[in-house]
Amino acid sequence: MKLSALAFGASALAMASAASADTMTVGLVGPLSGGAAAWGSAMKAAIEFAAEDINAAGGLEVGGKTYTIDIAAYDSHYNPNDALTAVNRLVFEDEAAFIVGPLGSAPLAALVPTTTENKKITITAGFTPVAAAPEYPYSFRAVLPTEVYAKPQINWVVKSLGAEKIGSLFPNDETGQAMSNDISSAYEAAGADASAVEFYERGRVDFVPLLTRLLAQGIDTFELDGSPPQTAGLLVRQLRELGFEGNIVRTGGDATNDILAVAGPDASEGLYVHMEFDGGLDSVQDYQARYIEAYGGTMNAFSPLFYSNINMVFEAMKAAGTISDADAIVAEMAKISGYEGPAGEVSWIGEDFWGTKRQQFVPYAIGKVTGGKPEVVATCTVDACE
Repeated sequence: MKLSALAFGASALAMASAASADTMTVGLVGPLSGGAAAWGSAMKAAIEFAAEDINAAGGLEVGGKTYTIDIAAYDSHYNPNDALTAVNRLVFEDEAAFIVGPLGSAPLAALVPTTTENKKITITAGFTPVAAAPEYPYSFRAVLPTEVYAKPQINWVVKSLGAEKIGSLFPNDETGQAMSNDISSAYEAAGADASAVEFYERGRVDFVPLLTRLLAQGIDTFELDGSPPQTAGLLVRQLRELGFEGNIVRTGGDATNDILAVAGPDASEGLYVHMEFDGGLDSVQDYQARYIEAYGGTMNAFSPLFYSNINMVFEAMKAAGTISDADAIVAEMAKISGYEGPAGEVSWIGEDFWGTKRQQFVPYAIGKVTGGKPEVVATCTVDACE
């Protein structure tokens, strides 16, 4: 089933029936405030754009009925308990057809038993293997986790930048522990020493004592992966204020705009960052322009990735002829190939990692911040960055 985002909008318009539309609720649970709000806002924009497109075209026709899309959104505060509370409301009160979110491994681990038991499809960004585990068949992931991109990117960092002694800080929770293990293992496998690790409590803003301990161990490269965007910006600024002149690397998770805003252009110059996709694509530029017109500021790169995955759920509903039979919808999701989303052509991967194919993949890159913006220095596949 080869699809495109533009074709989707046109087909929805052509099939919209004259009958009065029913309402389908789509849920959102994500960090809409705090240090990870940039990611939550990206998710929220994606679902709002998808709903706007469908509603403007007359609704989504599924099984002979036409639905307008409504959104029920809740702030998880990047907290497992708040995420679970939100999902319970979405499942039992709002009766959401599917759920966008959550973000983070700990929130996902807390709520996935509930979504699985109640057969609710989730489009998540949780980096835990739980997101694609065979025992949770309704969980799909819109962004690449550390487990996929860490090895090719870190191999490039060690080889191309000569990184030998790595320092890193991670949140002191399940998300941070999982990412620390993935990152450290990848650096060690590439021949670098990644033993200089510290953990912090979320919400912390003064990292000088922790960073001082890491710098005392003679690190030549600092790894930012695992920290929310605003926190990453604070780390960059405080590292440079402490006199660190080595490499600063963001192996994964789009955070570049927020790092630049918080750390400032001077501290961010030369930063190496993960790029979720090729930002030069016309389709990405169009999506970004739409985002900025609607919300102002800058766009987090998670947004077009979620937009693609959300529309793929809608397409699968159309093919399955149902908005409620999750098993039938999941079966149709598996058949979708070559979907042209704003960030490029989407494919499903994951069988080699988790024994399932519910991980969205688009080609990604490594960028170096020069003059206030990232420039591509390497493009990446699942196997290597060159």
